[in-house]
Amino acid sequence: MKNLTLHAHTTGPNPYKVAMVMEILKLPYDIRLWDFGDGENGLKGPNFLKINENGRVPALEDPNTGVVAWESAAVINYLLRTYDHSHTLSPNPSTASAQDLVDYDKWTSFLITTLGPMMGQLNWYVHYNATKNEDARARYEAQTFRCFDVLEGQLKKSGGKSVLQGGFSAVDCHFYPWVGQWTYAKLDIGKYPLIQGWLKVIGERSEVKKIYEEIPKAEQASKG
Repeated sequence: MKNLTLHAHTTGPNPYKVAMVMEILKLPYDIRLWDFGDGENGLKGPNFLKINENGRVPALEDPNTGVVAWESAAVINYLLRTYDHSHTLSPNPSTASAQDLVDYDKWTSFLITTLGPMMGQLNWYVHYNATKNEDARARYEAQTFRCFDVLEGQLKKSGGKSVLQGGFSAVDCHFYPWVGQWTYAKLDIGKYPLIQGWLKVIGERSEVKKIYEEIPKAEQASKG
C-alpha cells in the first residue's frame, strides 16, 4: 500500500483529527506542512490551491485510489468508507441501530457546525483580531461554554470515557483537538470534570501522543 499524504499546518486542530484516524487505522501516511499566505508554501498560493481550491487544511491525497479530499469531515468519512472495513471507528450500518447511526451523525455535526466554529472564533478574538473587541470575545466565550455544557452532559452517558455511549469512535477524534484547545483559548474548565477526565483518557492514547509529537516536526511541503 502506498503512503497517503496529509496536508496540514501545525496550529489548527483539524489536521490532527485526520491524523488520529489514520494512526488508529494503522494507515501509512506522510505529512506535508504548509504556511499561511500566498507564497510558494502558502495555503493560498498556487501550489496548494491545485490540491484544495479553498486553500485550507486538512487535505488528503490517496495514491491508492486517486482520490483527493478536503474538509475534515469529508476526509474522515472517506477514510472510514475506504479503510475501516471492521468499523473500528464508526457504527456498522448493517448491524447498528437507527439511533446509533443518528447519534454518530448528530454529534459529528454538532462539532463541525457549532463547537468547533465557536472555539475558532473565540481563538480569533483572543489572539488574532487586530483591535480589541471584548464584546465579541465574550459572546464566543459564552457560546463555547454552552457547547461544553452540552458535551459534559453527553459524557455522563458513557461515564466520561467517550462522546458516544458505545465507546471510542471517530467522533472522539473530531472533538479532541478542538476541546483540547481550552488552554489556548484561555478558558477555565474547572466546572467540567467529565471533560477533563475525557481529555486525559484520549490524550494518553499512544496514537494521540504520536501525532502531537510528529506533526510539528513534519517536512515543509515545498521541500517534499
